[in-house]
Amino acid sequence: MSDIKSIVRCPWSLTSELMIKYHDEEWGVPLRDDRRLFEFILLDSFQAGLSFNTILNKRENFRKAFDNFDPQKIARYSDKRIEKLLNNAGIVRNKLKITGTINNARKFIEIQKEYGSFDKFIWQFTNDKTIKNSWQSVKKIPSRTAQSDAMSKALIEKGFKFVGTKICYAFMQAAGMVNDHLVGCYRYKSI
Repeated sequence: MSDIKSIVRCPWSLTSELMIKYHDEEWGVPLRDDRRLFEFILLDSFQAGLSFNTILNKRENFRKAFDNFDPQKIARYSDKRIEKLLNNAGIVRNKLKITGTINNARKFIEIQKEYGSFDKFIWQFTNDKTIKNSWQSVKKIPSRTAQSDAMSKALIEKGFKFVGTKICYAFMQAAGMVNDHLVGCYRYKSI
């Protein structure tokens, strides 16, 4: 990782070494792998009402608790497994979000079957390319857009839970569907 003091980064990333690493290596990088897309949408759905820093700090616990974000395995979780997750202090223990994740895994698989991949379905909302924004200030970055509204509506119609437009926009940012690195951030041009 680069020296924190010598490189200009998006200010939100400066809260911890883990957040800097996430900013530098993952956030905003166009993502096409279905398993990783599922991981990001799972983590963003758990973020609802919480800070992403909280979720990022629990990411490895989520990875272990949810079978390395394997939608095929998660789709088959039983009531016994739900109870085990509700007793896991390493994750966010919200029953609605846990059962929503199981539901979303099932719906994710249905989309894969219908479209050939989740990637093909989800990237349609940005015409299969990264929308490159040019924000000068974090205050200017929207929390939702017409694209995230359309994505949220489509996912809800497909039966997904915890995919409101703000969650969808956070997902779009994380998965590189939009480049919301600030213009002055060293990652802006490379994405």
